[in-house]
Amino acid sequence: MEATIKKPVARTGHPTGLYVLFFTEMWERFSYYGMRAILLLFLIDNIRGGMGLNETEGAAIYGIYTASVYLLSLPGGWIADNILGQRKSIWYGGLVIMLGHIILAIPSGQGMFYAGLCVVALGTGLLKPNISTIVGELYPEGGARRDAAFSIFYMGINLGSFLGITIVGYLGQKVGWHYGFGAAAVGMGLGMLTFRTLGQRYLGQYGNEPTPAEKSAAAQAGSSNGNKSLIGFLVGLAAVLFVLNLTGVIDLTTAQGLAQAMGTIISLVAVSYFVYILLAGGLDTVEKKRVVVLFVFFLAAALFWAGFEQQGSSLQIFADRYTDLNVFGWQIPSSWFQNFNPAFILIFSPVMASLWIGLANRNINLPTPAKLAIGLILLGLGYLVMVFASRIAVTGQITSPIFLTFTYLFHTLGELCLSPVGLSAFTKLAPKRFASQLMGIWFVGASLGNLIAGLFAGGFDEKNVQQMPMMFQNVVYFSLGFGFLLLLFAKPLRKWMGGIQ
Repeated sequence: MEATIKKPVARTGHPTGLYVLFFTEMWERFSYYGMRAILLLFLIDNIRGGMGLNETEGAAIYGIYTASVYLLSLPGGWIADNILGQRKSIWYGGLVIMLGHIILAIPSGQGMFYAGLCVVALGTGLLKPNISTIVGELYPEGGARRDAAFSIFYMGINLGSFLGITIVGYLGQKVGWHYGFGAAAVGMGLGMLTFRTLGQRYLGQYGNEPTPAEKSAAAQAGSSNGNKSLIGFLVGLAAVLFVLNLTGVIDLTTAQGLAQAMGTIISLVAVSYFVYILLAGGLDTVEKKRVVVLFVFFLAAALFWAGFEQQGSSLQIFADRYTDLNVFGWQIPSSWFQNFNPAFILIFSPVMASLWIGLANRNINLPTPAKLAIGLILLGLGYLVMVFASRIAVTGQITSPIFLTFTYLFHTLGELCLSPVGLSAFTKLAPKRFASQLMGIWFVGASLGNLIAGLFAGGFDEKNVQQMPMMFQNVVYFSLGFGFLLLLFAKPLRKWMGGIQ
């Protein structure tokens, strides 16, 4: 029984297992964010041995890769729930990620490079949702303490990000692209070593076996048709995609067309999956309301990540081409600007974790929808800064790094309001038997956002410089608009959460 599992507790009052997951995720994020920091630069580089693609093609491939990483979290969650369990999924996923980075580290043709990206994406999809699920399982009581745990866990993510961008970014831009990719493989290897040596001791039985189907009577009545419904869903989705391709709505012959088609696929998968769970998941009324709330959170997350993940695409191009990189006579790698985000996370994450607990102790519980709304509003304010910066850039002047600094500050504060809180909400609101799958859906929101971020950056070639202010301004409108709308509906959504905060 879960209640009998003895959880070693660190001096911080949190289970020691949290810190095992902290360091495992830290090294995995070292590999992911480090490689991602140089990926677009490598794809569009035609001087130092890069792929030599134009901005539209490079940004589309970047978007397809980053979207795939998160999209594959959905089948990764299903595999953990039904076949492997979370722990084995994390272990095998990490090994696959390491193999993918090793492939990328070996200079070869385009085919092998794309194969390496596919391998990394497959491994990340298997690992990413399941490690977050185990964090939630360490806190069955829920509450502000679980939110604080996810904020601590989030510090691990961003410590890994900071180290990865610093080391992989420097090696990639200053030494050689493939040295950077190799460093990412080493980081993932360290993560697997941490998980293997400490996991058995401090994680007990959490995540060792697939989650048993603790079904209600309604779920048992519908279980016999569950597999048929899933097969029908997949066949229907395939038919829709076939028709769209046949009629020319989507085009699979170019990188940009494939990215746009993938956006259609992701949207269909997400919406169809929510409909499938609501209609064929055997949920009771309370569970259905909570799943509807999760769908709203999914939309908020997708929109947030569409703006936030520009840091590896359009904001990276802006840093590389339109920002002063001279620091005391040394040209810093432009990828280092992406380090503002993890640095600010490390500074402000403990502050935010303490804030949520402090407010809870004073019986001031800001609703989860309100926290997500604030995150979107802060994202919009960050892009408002970029509107002013881009107006300077279109005149031909190099802009001050202060603009990107404040943009990343607003984005980081928004991320701290949305991401750890959203992760925690999905672990609390998801029906037990769909826990990892719905955690995968949370990452599908990130997948859609990353894809949009890549497509958005495709417009940042030299011919479209004059359009930069308007492009950034559109992000401001969407972020602020949805943020204030979500704030308006915070109370009704809170009621549908059924007493879970």
